[in-house]
Amino acid sequence: MKNQVTSIYKQAERFAEITKKSIISGNIVRAKKCLALAERLFITGSIETKNAISNVYVFSVSSFMEVRHCNISHLFPQTLKAEYIKQVNASGV
Repeated sequence: MKNQVTSIYKQAERFAEITKKSIISGNIVRAKKCLALAERLFITGSIETKNAISNVYVFSVSSFMEVRHCNISHLFPQTLKAEYIKQVNASGV
């Protein structure tokens, strides 16, 4: 299959792309649904799922939003926002 996703990290990457496309197209309702689903996966998922959401999804979407000067605090659910803040503090920015 051409579009087959092979790992949870690839799935998180693809999910981040879908979220970013929603933001670009102005479909904020869909973007918020994606972020809410990512939060649910982060809370209830396995260790590997949590790592994929944190290291791939949150990093990708938050970096994209920062470059475009979007307000992360209005879109990100509470748990993902806390994870984003951890990443920022860990990077020494």
